[in-house]
Parts: sequence; structure tokens; C-alpha cells
Amino acid sequence: MTNSSRPAPSVVVRDLQIRYGGHTAIEDLDLEIRRGEFLVLLGPSGCGKSTLLNAIAGLLDVSGGEISISGKDVTFAEPKDRGIGMVFQSYALYPRMSVAENLSFGLRMNGVPKGEIARRVEKASRMLQLDPLLQRKPAELSGGQRQRVAIGRALVREVDVFLFDEPLSNLDAKLRAELRVEIKRLHQSLGNTMIYVTHDQIEALTLADRIAVMKGGVIQQLAPPIEVYQRPVNRFVAAFIGSPAMSFFDGRLDGDVFVLGQVRIPLSGYAFADGSRDPGAPVTLGVRPEHVSVAGAASGYAFDGRVAVVEPMGADTLLWTELGGQPMSVRVDGERVFEVGQTLRFTFDPARLSVFDAATGERV
Repeated sequence: MTNSSRPAPSVVVRDLQIRYGGHTAIEDLDLEIRRGEFLVLLGPSGCGKSTLLNAIAGLLDVSGGEISISGKDVTFAEPKDRGIGMVFQSYALYPRMSVAENLSFGLRMNGVPKGEIARRVEKASRMLQLDPLLQRKPAELSGGQRQRVAIGRALVREVDVFLFDEPLSNLDAKLRAELRVEIKRLHQSLGNTMIYVTHDQIEALTLADRIAVMKGGVIQQLAPPIEVYQRPVNRFVAAFIGSPAMSFFDGRLDGDVFVLGQVRIPLSGYAFADGSRDPGAPVTLGVRPEHVSVAGAASGYAFDGRVAVVEPMGADTLLWTELGGQPMSVRVDGERVFEVGQTLRFTFDPARLSVFDAATGERV
């Protein structure tokens, strides 16, 4: 029986295959994107995220499989017939046209009545705060303003699904932060399905309802941001998500204890994925910087460490120390003062650790 409380899928990809000559970019990929969901495709360059987005958009031919949007098979449909709006990394605005003309150009080419064009342009302009800019040319706009126009050009189509291909990557850090907020507000206001490609984990964590972390054309993990962050399914996801990155330690299991040289770390609070313990199995322990604290906590494993590097980061400070001869980062309050060479006692809660099989990289 279908759960009526769950939104119907807006975009469905089944057994998708994409090949270029002898190279396979995507093989047998399945993905369901819920209606009204903000899904982020995240991964390093070459992982297949833009290839997947372009396949959904109809910008490249698929070698096999099926793509449907709003219940309609669009596997071989033209982009204009898929009911999508797309925002690219490049603004691609017409330099001789005003903002208003750029917003309305596609509608005018499709013969939309003038009154309807005016209504849609006014609505998009209001939502994106473009009203004061409507008569300006692209050369008179900042990068952030140009990208808002590019987003507005997609919005005026009033479609069910919006596709974003790294739309903020050409902006500086301040503008990226501002546009992230605007895109999030836009999604909350519209409620449309949005698929967003990025290699920036901060964008993924702040924008997504769910994140699809990709590697080599394969979705490694598909889950809400908090689950991807706290319970990564493998070492690749764990290493890719998080800034500063998770620290890793190669050792072995001895029952409920992780052994790293002469260091023995109890894992009694750790939830093993399969409930098993393979004595002597080589594993990798993962610890996020904010899950380590300077001693004073009442519970958890504690160890002494010498501060090798101090990195002030404003609200936080990153301390670098060692555990069992392997480097580890610790995130602490930025108001506290620490010195290089200082010996501190650190502690962490085993329940917040991650343990991965050393051979497969999978969470255990």
C-alpha cells in the first residue's frame, strides 16, 4: 500500500546509463526526487553530478534507462518540452537587453501573451528584488545581481522543476552566502522541486532536504544533510563532508575496543551497523573536530595531546594535535587562548565516532 502522506515523486530516474565512446559516466543509476523537494547532487569534479543533471534536462543523450518528470516519460524529449527551468553557472544574459527584456525574452519567443508576460516578470522581479534593476543592462549589474536575473529567467517559465548547475561558483564568498539564503527563501516560497549541483559542501548542507553524494557516477549516500554528516555510509562520504575535515586513524578492533598502537579506545557507546565485532579486523576510526573537547567532560575516552598548530577561525579555533602518532584536529571556542607546545587533555564520546572497514571503506 502506498503511503499517502509521502509526496509523489516529481522526477524519477531508472537504470540510467550514460556512455561516451568507451567511457561509462553513469551505470544503472536509480533516483527518485519527491515533489517539492530540494535535492542537492554533491561530489568532486568528474563524479557525474552535472552529467546526471544534464541528462534530466535533456542536454545530452542517454545510453539506456528512463527519465520521467511529473509522471511523463521525457527520456527522449526536447529540453523545452520537459517542463523544467534551468540556471547555469554562466549567467548567459543578453548584453544589449535590459533586465526586463532578459526576463521576458523566452516568453516572447514562445508567443506568450503580453499581459501574461508582464504578470510573470513582475512576480519574479518582486521575489528576487529586481524591481530597481529592470531597466539596467547586464554590464551595469554586480555578479550577484546577474545571477538573480538568471534565476528570474528560469522562474518566469512557471514550471514544476528547477535545475541549478553550480549557479554560485563564479561569485565571491560573501555573495555566495547571500545568494544561498535567497535560493532557500525562494524554495520555501515556491515549493517547487529543485535539483541543485555543487561541489561545495556548505551549499549542500544549508540548502538540501536530501543530499546525493556522488563518486564515479554512483550515488554513495542519499539522505538528509544531518544523516550524511553524522552517519556517513563510507569513508569517502565522511572525508568529503565536513570542514574542517574528519580526522582518520588506522587501527584494528579488539571486541569493543579500537586499538591504535599502544592506544586503546573503548567503543562501548558506538552503534555498529551490523551489530558484529570482527576481532582483529583492520578498521579506520573517524572523528570530527567538533566531537573532540578539551578535558573537563564527565564521560568519554580521554588522552593527553600536545598542541602542534593553532588556527584562529573567528568564532572557533582549530587545534592540531596527535592521537597514536597520527594527526587530529580539534574545534574549540574561539574566545579561548591556546599556545603551541601546550599539553592538554582531550576527550570525546564514542557514540559520536565513525568506524569504517579498512578494506572496503564501508561503515561498520
